[in-house]
Amino acid sequence: MWKYSDKVMDHYRNPRNVGKIDDADVIGEAGSLACGDSLKLYLKIKDGVVTDAKFQTFGCGSAVASSSILTEMVIGKPLEEVRKITNADIAKELDGLPPEKMHCSVMGHEALEDALKKYYDEEIEFDLSNTENKESRVVCTCFNVTEDIIKEAIEVNGLKTVEDITNYTKAGGACGRCKGDIQKLIDKYAKKDEPKLSPAQLILKINKVIENVIAPELQKDGGDIELIDINENKVYVKLQGRCSSCKNSVLTIKSFVESTLKDKVSKDIEVIQV
Repeated sequence: MWKYSDKVMDHYRNPRNVGKIDDADVIGEAGSLACGDSLKLYLKIKDGVVTDAKFQTFGCGSAVASSSILTEMVIGKPLEEVRKITNADIAKELDGLPPEKMHCSVMGHEALEDALKKYYDEEIEFDLSNTENKESRVVCTCFNVTEDIIKEAIEVNGLKTVEDITNYTKAGGACGRCKGDIQKLIDKYAKKDEPKLSPAQLILKINKVIENVIAPELQKDGGDIELIDINENKVYVKLQGRCSSCKNSVLTIKSFVESTLKDKVSKDIEVIQV
């Protein structure tokens, strides 16, 4: 039995903004009745702000809850913010969804994306000359799931197994003949885990980057840096020379020293000035 958050149950039992907007500025659609779930998202937009949103959905309780919370997330928001909403944001706003129901949040995002694409194409003059218009290859014919949908699900949600893809997109959930193709897409698009360094390897690598990359750049402006200590992912350093009295020393630590170590050693590193 799947466990649902109180928020999911509330939006399922008491969905907000159900229905349609007769004079909607744009309507986004996702899913299909043939696949078991479908959603229509109606948006009213004025001066670049979503002033109203309603939905009509056919599907399970998670689909209703995802659609309901999505309308609350977009009403009153400028399009610049609305465009940044992902399926992960929808699930987070519901305090989570069972893995097997994540495809419901994906359907909400797809409907929103469809609506925004239609709106920008029809209502706003944008340079679309660099946009690729070719249709994405259908990977799962049972549920009509394309490579672009699977690619986005992998990159946005960090998916790494065929089962994850099925939970998020339904692809591979029927006949299963596409599972080999899905695995190839995972191999192609999934981020590879960084090899974990031992404490000794981490210290050596940090020291090497400071000596060979960071210090030479600071020395060009009459400054320097000294490595004081390393405690797990916390790196303690001391700025020297002109850098020690510079009013932008905090910016130097965070925007240069820390960002360089994050890029070349580990994204978990935090640099602290002593």
